[in-house]
Amino acid sequence: MKKIIIFNWKMNPNSLKEAERLFTQTQICADKTQINADIIIAPPFVYLEPLLKSLNSKSYILNFKLCAQDVFWSASRRTPAGGGAYTGEISVKMLKNLGVEYVIIGHSERRKYFGETDEIINKKIKAVFKTGLKVVLCVGENLKIRKKGKKTIEIFIKNQLQKDLKGIKNLKLKIKNLVVAYEPVWAIGAGHSDTSQDALEIIKFIKRTLYSKFYILNSRVLYGGSVDSKNIKDFIQHKEIDGVLVGGASLRKNEIIRIFAQIR
Repeated sequence: MKKIIIFNWKMNPNSLKEAERLFTQTQICADKTQINADIIIAPPFVYLEPLLKSLNSKSYILNFKLCAQDVFWSASRRTPAGGGAYTGEISVKMLKNLGVEYVIIGHSERRKYFGETDEIINKKIKAVFKTGLKVVLCVGENLKIRKKGKKTIEIFIKNQLQKDLKGIKNLKLKIKNLVVAYEPVWAIGAGHSDTSQDALEIIKFIKRTLYSKFYILNSRVLYGGSVDSKNIKDFIQHKEIDGVLVGGASLRKNEIIRIFAQIR
């Protein structure tokens, strides 16, 4: 099965022209390296439509997908088609009608800066599954939890998964559309990643938990946390690590081509 490479652009770049240039550069780098992976790009909302149009005009690019960085969890009862009085928000149906396939939910920056709780994340996941899109659920421990050791990390992540995926199994939704990204919060944007061996052990634990609690047998679990061209091979060499979630390194052409060159 192909590895999954997600490039999360976060709140970058500052103009559509720059976004289109970066998107084209990423496609060229993929073509030059003949990368054998599924590539998912998560740009800011305002760039999704023009980038999708660009992508759809190039039928030969089969392994590129577009992903939203977040979504709102509800539609108004008065406007069940997907609208509502939620100023500033984007609905799941808006994304689906655009042609977006994936949505990142529960990223640590959303949890930290926007106060997103596991309850909110659970509502978002249910909304996305009901619409048939695919979820990239982010889970991971902070430095305080990290210092307490592996057992505490496992308990913390298990609790996250149980809360974030609460009720999913009973609703018989398309949980096969779930991708989990393990992102140790202390490593994000810090310039240093987890060791590949430690990440591997936690990812194995996540897969066991997904099977034992939600009956998901062939789950896809990625690693995210200061991934770049210098360390990506350490992670993707393990068959249990199904790919990576890349942040800042996905904005630099030289890094992109070096990252792709590591994946054959």
